[in-house]
Amino acid sequence: MGETIAPQEEVSAIALASLATLAIIGGVILYKWLQYKAYDNPLLAHSFLTSSLNIKQKEILHKYFKFYNYLPKRSKDIFEFRVAKFMSLRQFIPRQMQSVSEEMKVLISASAIMVTFGYPRVFLSYFKYIVVFPDQFFSGAGQRYHKGEVNPREKAVVLSWRHFVEGYASSEGVNLGIHEMAHALQLENAITNHEFNFIDEEAADYWQRLTDLEIAKIRNGDISFFRAYAATDHSEFFAVCAENFFERPGAFAGYNYELYNCLKRIFRQDPLMLYKEL
Repeated sequence: MGETIAPQEEVSAIALASLATLAIIGGVILYKWLQYKAYDNPLLAHSFLTSSLNIKQKEILHKYFKFYNYLPKRSKDIFEFRVAKFMSLRQFIPRQMQSVSEEMKVLISASAIMVTFGYPRVFLSYFKYIVVFPDQFFSGAGQRYHKGEVNPREKAVVLSWRHFVEGYASSEGVNLGIHEMAHALQLENAITNHEFNFIDEEAADYWQRLTDLEIAKIRNGDISFFRAYAATDHSEFFAVCAENFFERPGAFAGYNYELYNCLKRIFRQDPLMLYKEL
């Protein structure tokens, strides 16, 4: 006959197995919690966020994306992780061209992550599609030719690649990628989903009051830091300001620090300090 196990030994074995299971579950939960916290904690990011970007994709960022190059090493880890995640959540659709290249995907995604970098868990998730044309395109929604648009009905951000590239070729405050992603940010904040209502309401209300003053100034023909298109409406003013906030923060702050400071609260970041740190 085989050796029998005493009831007390059997209970001990079950207890040990249960403790081991609880320890494994607890370890998984702790790891997931630390990974969640790593989204906005550079000290944890290096250990708990694994970038899905390959060497070629990182080289694209290094070669073309100024904002990324100015980030400290640990913030770069977060940026890479978020770019990879943004790409994985999107369907990139070519129009009037064969395909959306790897370079296009990385740089368009990087534009979105730059604009949302102050919101670690915001990925503009409402917008499922990135549509890329080689040049300006005829918009069915606007019934005219556009360089870019955000279409909430189609859940799409639509871009002319030529004009996207031109925006990053210089830092003159005209950047299609930033412009359209700023529109998407405002809409994402207003559309009811799991990323809803993340912009500080007090800052947003203050922004509206400052916007009224600057738009009136432009429409009256007074000298303004912003191009005339900014006075189209509040939405376009925000997008034009976003272009200058990320591309010409020093000149922007010098022109109207109150406006710049309000955008710091809305975007939860300060490009002026970032660019000074390198």
